[in-house]
Amino acid sequence: MSNSLKLVAPENEPFVHTEREFEFPASAVFRAHSDPELFRQWIGPQELTTTIDRFDCRPGGSYRFIQEGGDGRQHAFHGVFHSVRANEFVLQTFEYEGYPDVVTLEFATFGDLPDGRSRLTGRSVYPSVEAREKYLSDGMESGIAAGYEQLDELLGGG
Repeated sequence: MSNSLKLVAPENEPFVHTEREFEFPASAVFRAHSDPELFRQWIGPQELTTTIDRFDCRPGGSYRFIQEGGDGRQHAFHGVFHSVRANEFVLQTFEYEGYPDVVTLEFATFGDLPDGRSRLTGRSVYPSVEAREKYLSDGMESGIAAGYEQLDELLGGG
């Protein structure tokens, strides 16, 4: 079963809301977001290779990862974890190093559904509508959707 990403970007508002259901419990989806080895395997489009520089998913912890495409171009991302409640919630910052000084505040809520399924809801708050539009125009939606498809495969043992 394929669950599609729902992304809402209200006009003239500096945020994005996402929602995605999974055929796995919230604890498994949370673990894939908080374990650096699992995270590395699913984040972003399949054609990118991800290397974890640091990843300490706890309040006050930080992360940095680098993605590289077949063309050799690298894209680095970093941030700080502010709140982490296992299997329930993560609040963190997110910064693409290619857009200096554009820091996003990201909320992720993990919730169980019947029959061992779960729903992940997210909200990203940008410093401006223009910053949000830059991320959207650079393929943010397709990148998130591709990553979650890989997450499905990873959790399904594929």
